[in-house]
Amino acid sequence: MKGLKTFFVCTECGARSPKWMGKCPHCGKWNTLVEEVEAEEEAPSSRKRAHISLSGASDAHATHFTELTVPDYMRSATGLDELDRVLGGGLVLGSVVLLSGEPGIGKSTLLMQISDALGADRRVLYVSGEESGGQLKLRAERLGVSGNQLYILTETNIENILAEINSTKPEVVIIDSIQTIYSDRINSAPSSVTQVRECALTFINKAKSEGISMILVGHVNKEGGIAGPKVLEHMVDAVLYFEGERQQAYRIIRAVKNRYGSTNEIGVFEMTDKGLDEVPNPSEMLLSGRPKNISGNCALCTMEGTRPILAEVQALVTPTVFPAPRRNGNGVDYNRVCLILAVLEKRLGLKFYQNDVYLNVVGGLNIDEPAADLAIATALISSLTDKIIPDDLIIIGELGLAGECRAVSNPELRVREAARLGFTKAIIPFKNTEKRPIKVDGMKIIPVRGIYEVINHLKTIE
Repeated sequence: MKGLKTFFVCTECGARSPKWMGKCPHCGKWNTLVEEVEAEEEAPSSRKRAHISLSGASDAHATHFTELTVPDYMRSATGLDELDRVLGGGLVLGSVVLLSGEPGIGKSTLLMQISDALGADRRVLYVSGEESGGQLKLRAERLGVSGNQLYILTETNIENILAEINSTKPEVVIIDSIQTIYSDRINSAPSSVTQVRECALTFINKAKSEGISMILVGHVNKEGGIAGPKVLEHMVDAVLYFEGERQQAYRIIRAVKNRYGSTNEIGVFEMTDKGLDEVPNPSEMLLSGRPKNISGNCALCTMEGTRPILAEVQALVTPTVFPAPRRNGNGVDYNRVCLILAVLEKRLGLKFYQNDVYLNVVGGLNIDEPAADLAIATALISSLTDKIIPDDLIIIGELGLAGECRAVSNPELRVREAARLGFTKAIIPFKNTEKRPIKVDGMKIIPVRGIYEVINHLKTIE
């Protein structure tokens, strides 16, 4: 009997190679080739399936551009406004959403909660390849899920799952998780690149051809990316990441891809013993335990889509005992911190090279917006000089390499959010007030051109 042939597949680009190599010859990524077993010669059906259009028709014909119409996407509320915000208004009919996150972060809890809301007027099929029906029942009772139109299927074979979908005819299907699903037509083991790609493609074709909304749960690898082929993220309509630390109560869900909405929105949740609770005002949550009259503490405002979020950045600058000082940042980009330190050393003559520097954004929020530069720089100066920043002052602005303060987007929206939470003074870039002054009731606006003016204003502010 003939032995099975093996080949190697790149998890990044999906290219095949007859032998293992440290570097993929097609995309140039290192250590991405994994071994796969060649499928048996029965899969002309799979090749035939690749030619089937997403509408389910086997013969595709081109349509003139002027004859195309804009579809009116039907959306269903998930029962969680924060999740609806990230999705762009709700779950779209016939869409495929990929939800990914660390183990134990709360993915299954989130899906069970939205199953209850979606099941109010739509039939939902929850397919679990990791838990038994009894385990799901226990979670549902703890979360208070009634499950009027919720059907549970514990199965990992895709042929059996498709047969159940044809029998139950659900309008929403949840697959938890795609890495546990396998097909008998493929010789590879479950969670292999080939199995994940083919099973995901089968579910996508099913969703598009029959108008079924699907949510696929994806595992993450040790680097933090979604396990399996990179093409998986390209095939689906939306990719959501569930972020947060398991030791902390707060969770953030954000979209890195969304064909039906913005990719800049985030949703904030709090994990409780009754499930995930929405946090409609994350600014109050992030500033709730802010210390008073402490140096190295500064408030900033970052934009997440259309939502301004106030956060607290803390800096600790202390003399080093090491030959090379330490630089550690939590919630901020390390390279950005090094750049800000270099600007402060060069333009202000501050001796950060003699000190260890620690930065932390409270609440587990990741700040990657340049508008936080000025607040980070001010917090570093405050900790180094042990000068206290007023508690009612918020600082917004991007810091340039020459020490100048550059304009930011949506300055008035940021200032209004700060005023709503009790701040009375705001330092913002002069460029944002050059053409049209910003006026907010109860807020004193202080425009600055550079980091020098920020230091001078802090000396005069009582």
